Amino acid sequence: MLHDTYLTKVPLHSYLMSKLLLVEDEPSVRMGLRLSLSKAGHQVLEAATAAEAWEKMANADLVILDWMLPDEPGVRLLERLRRDGRYENLPVLMLTARASEGDRVEGLTRGADDYLTKPFSTPELIARVQALLRRVGKSGRLERGALSLDLERHQAFLDGHSLELTRREFELLAFLARHPGRVYTREELLERVWGQEFLGTARTVDQHIAQLRDKLNEDPKAPRFLETLRGVGYRFREY
Repeated sequence: MLHDTYLTKVPLHSYLMSKLLLVEDEPSVRMGLRLSLSKAGHQVLEAATAAEAWEKMANADLVILDWMLPDEPGVRLLERLRRDGRYENLPVLMLTARASEGDRVEGLTRGADDYLTKPFSTPELIARVQALLRRVGKSGRLERGALSLDLERHQAFLDGHSLELTRREFELLAFLARHPGRVYTREELLERVWGQEFLGTARTVDQHIAQLRDKLNEDPKAPRFLETLRGVGYRFREY
């Protein structure tokens, strides 16, 4: 069995550290928000334009989107995002100086999950981010068929029975379970679960998937949870 002895050699990347995409063209505002959100335990990706944001969208768990961007209005980017099946459930918090009821209605109608007007307090922003993450299963407890994951305590249960998982096994299983139906390559899983600093190979992912299947009592030919797409990667089966 592969043990997680390497965890002491690189920074731990708990999967509970959600990736937030902060789309804001004002550098000073972006820097202040990044520092506050990072202190709150989140990993922050940054974009100053709609084009840059679109390139980073696939790596985000939540988007904080400014209405006014230099190349495209934030609401137009939001509409494109909602038309793309990959991002229809990606939570978006709009930031804007537009405070009228009509503007709030427009932002929500075009697909925003929440709306915060400038100026705002940092504690309120963080509270709204946390609320959106809870709403989409990024914290708390996650149920997938007979599998139950306690994300705060790093405990997994199958058919009511506790599973003995290593830290990395739990993080890998939880990450895939959060995105059922979506296929991830081995390289993507290494980046999202192990972190960019990890120097291992794609074989590491294969070994952890095999260990998880063994502990989940899965038949690889007819898996209940973890599916392999030959030549592509892995996904958590949709329920």
